[in-house]
Amino acid sequence: MRVYVRGLLGEAARKNGWTLAEAAGDPGPERMQRLLNFYAWDDGGVRDDLCVAIAEALGDARDGVLIVGETSFVKKGNKSAGVARHYSGAAGRLENAQIGVFLAYASPRGRTLIDRELHLPAEWTSDRERCRSAGISDDVSYATKPVLAQRMIDRAVRARVPFGWVTGDEGYGDDSGLRTWLEAKDIAHVLAVPTNDVIASKHMRTIGSKQATPDAAWVRVKGAPWYDWTVVDVRPLRRRGRVHWVLARRSINEPVDIACYVCFGPADTTVAELARVAESRWAMEECFRTAKNQAGLHQYQVRGYQAWYRHITLSMVAAAFLAITRDDTWNVNVHSGR
Repeated sequence: MRVYVRGLLGEAARKNGWTLAEAAGDPGPERMQRLLNFYAWDDGGVRDDLCVAIAEALGDARDGVLIVGETSFVKKGNKSAGVARHYSGAAGRLENAQIGVFLAYASPRGRTLIDRELHLPAEWTSDRERCRSAGISDDVSYATKPVLAQRMIDRAVRARVPFGWVTGDEGYGDDSGLRTWLEAKDIAHVLAVPTNDVIASKHMRTIGSKQATPDAAWVRVKGAPWYDWTVVDVRPLRRRGRVHWVLARRSINEPVDIACYVCFGPADTTVAELARVAESRWAMEECFRTAKNQAGLHQYQVRGYQAWYRHITLSMVAAAFLAITRDDTWNVNVHSGR
């Protein structure tokens, strides 16, 4: 396992079983394949250990943010667990792909991926024979992406990962079930929603009226120079010390281009703080770039359900190593004059 992770952190352009074996001095990929497919080890336990390490190294109970998001893994054929036709942003077209739902952690001390779930479309979970052929047990049932996100957030809470907020894009913010669950758990959140969302659209007229007085109603916050922000209370105070808002963001170059977020959190939260959390969502894209470009997140050659989790988990470990050691490396280079 250590050799596998070292290989993921190595210089090889492609990081698959063959190249990782070559870097380890093995004559073939058999050991790497057995690690992912046959050896007895607990990838969930490794994930839990990773969360503990990230909490210790990067944890910040006030400014830490949990970010939910997803990425696609283009695959040939129809045998890989969960593969289906999806639009691939990277390819710009429909492709056979697996969809991974991820949880990232971001704080002023760094950012990295801490949890993962493979999304299984209904066409898979309704075909148990197909599932069995990919190593998916009969007790794995269909779950939406927001439900998978909820499971990962719940694991982070139970692991005592320190955070102040949860954020995510429209695919997760538009799910009322996830928002209701977060509120029931008293978890502060800033979730993007479509402007035609029931809550957002109800208050868009109020937000729109603020366009007429941008200096008074819209504010620009530190760290987000390309946008103006404003908030509208959307519900009466239903819980002592907690408030609901719709947060709106507009481009300074295209004022009619407005994005909306449904928010829940402490009553004394400022617009600047809500904007910081909303903007932290982009840390997920940085995490994906790091994990893919430097830790081989997408460069696996396995089809099985368990093998997917194992490779992705070890790639997350490699990416977390980079996140944890970055500050130490930076300090060494600065103090040595490099």
